[in-house]
Amino acid sequence: MFSNFKIIPNYSYGKILFGIEMDSFVEKYGEPEEIDIIDEDEDLDTTILHYWDKGFSLFFAGQVNPILVGIETEHPKSSLYGKKIMGMTKEDIIALMAENGHKNYDIENEEYVGNTNKKDLRVSYEESMMDFFFRDNLLVYMNFGVLIDENGDIEAI
Repeated sequence: MFSNFKIIPNYSYGKILFGIEMDSFVEKYGEPEEIDIIDEDEDLDTTILHYWDKGFSLFFAGQVNPILVGIETEHPKSSLYGKKIMGMTKEDIIALMAENGHKNYDIENEEYVGNTNKKDLRVSYEESMMDFFFRDNLLVYMNFGVLIDENGDIEAI
């Protein structure tokens, strides 16, 4: 069912398109293995569908008909700009992004989930809505998405 892991920033992950309604996605692709709900924002609920065995999680936002606004993946076949990215070094990702017009980024250390003595390194490209997470200088997962307005519509980038 999922055989295309090509990341197109602000558009899709394989055949999974940003903006698809959550109910439509589940009907088409099946039930997730786990669901998390974040309701800290009174104007916008976020539901996360985890497809652990497929190597990704999907973030749906909205009050009435939540739409896909973010994807997090660790799938080894994930590709960006024609290159498989999992396992790439921080320097390789920064070079790949620069070659494709993404030059402005921030770097931060984050606590590694499950081990407070270790830190993940996050390289973030705010303008293109992409974050890359490295452990021991190798990419272990990334997330990417789109912005939505107060009406729940995807904003143009």
